Amino acid sequence: MQLLTTRLLLREFKEEDWHFTHLYEANEEVMRYQTSQVRSSKESLEYIKSCIAEAREEPRSLYDLAIVLQSTQMLIGRVGMKVDHDAEEAVLWYILNQTYWNKGYTTEAAAALMKFGFEELYLHRIWADCDPRNVASYRVMEKLGMRREAHFRENIFIKGEWCDSYVYALLDHEWQQRPNS
Repeated sequence: MQLLTTRLLLREFKEEDWHFTHLYEANEEVMRYQTSQVRSSKESLEYIKSCIAEAREEPRSLYDLAIVLQSTQMLIGRVGMKVDHDAEEAVLWYILNQTYWNKGYTTEAAAALMKFGFEELYLHRIWADCDPRNVASYRVMEKLGMRREAHFRENIFIKGEWCDSYVYALLDHEWQQRPNS
């Protein structure tokens, strides 16, 4: 599977991609709000192998794609969705190498995957969550047209502390009615 945007290629992972994913997965600032800890080289490789294996499952429910700059072919992050076919919904996530923050790449990649979800998988709802302290993450969700549905208080224990969560979502008919659709 491949998705193209103006500046990005979203593609399936290859085993050798772990070298690039490890660049951001080893960065404490990038991993600060992730549920997983900073990853070792071995853990980055194992994660990529699991993505490759899950991409082969039928019916496919996991879409975890490499974000690659078209101009340089550099892998700069990943964007993903876990689809619940019965509920006709998916949870969306993203992570980007810190060098490429604040350039609109995350929003561009997530919008492409949401378009695929709504227009190819015919999902009814796509949602995402983040720690409220992760302002950049919920700003991406807002740029995508998602609305905040909830603010859960201390609902998840991550890295030794109880954390809050914001939940954002977008419905298929809201996707179709966006000004830039």
